[in-house]
Amino acid sequence: MTFFWIISFFLLQDTEAFLMKNARFQLCLQASQMNGKLLLEDCNPESELQHWSWQGDSLVNHGTQSCLSAVGADSVHTHPCGTTGSTSWDCSNSLLSPLGSSQGYLVASRKGVTLSNGRGLKAQWQDVADRSVCEEKAEQHKYFPAALSSTQGYEHTAALGMEQAELEELLWFFRREDPSTWNYSILAFSFLALILGLLLLGINISRNRKRKLQKQQAVAQTPQQEAELEAKQAMMPVQQENSSAEPGKQEPLPQDQRSGEVLVQWKDGTITSLYTERSEDAM
Repeated sequence: MTFFWIISFFLLQDTEAFLMKNARFQLCLQASQMNGKLLLEDCNPESELQHWSWQGDSLVNHGTQSCLSAVGADSVHTHPCGTTGSTSWDCSNSLLSPLGSSQGYLVASRKGVTLSNGRGLKAQWQDVADRSVCEEKAEQHKYFPAALSSTQGYEHTAALGMEQAELEELLWFFRREDPSTWNYSILAFSFLALILGLLLLGINISRNRKRKLQKQQAVAQTPQQEAELEAKQAMMPVQQENSSAEPGKQEPLPQDQRSGEVLVQWKDGTITSLYTERSEDAM
């Protein structure tokens, strides 16, 4: 049971704490670290011994981490939470009374705090904003079920026999751990990732430029090659005509050959006219 209250305290320690100021004396309820007695002192928001908070139906002092409890018929002290001596409190008409008991209401007097049936200003407890402590309970009560469900996750820790001091140190370590190292590490990794991304981007850009230049050179060479090929194809018939004309060169005609005259070359190499025209004189 003690383990339950320790867990509840650490889970709810960030809930808003308040001062319990008596409406009659305008003094705040303060716990004592020595013997569990309760005192009425001038309100001091800086004092943890005057800070109280609701945890379920219990009033917990933040300075002593103990609960407001009724001892005997009319005596009120602070007692370790979760033990048989701790007391749950009920709000009836904005007055505090032990839950399930008819001992009376929490009342302030010149000697301290006690239980009485009085319902005047002495039995009214407020915060520094003059709001009833019962209103604080209604506001913070919604956080307590979440704390109860969260404590189930720590049952295995209790089963291992972890001491209260070790548990408190562990909880405070995770609550107060400085996240600067983690933040700086994430920042460094982000910077390295940025540099790597820029490097890859530069390599990709340079390769794309090389590809574009190669494509442009290929496109520029294609028309030139086509023109050279066409020129070669155009020169080929001329060369063929010249080559065919060279082996069969015709012998030049004799100078005395006349037009329309047919010449015959004989085997012995002599050339004569096929038809001998009659001379005009013979006619």
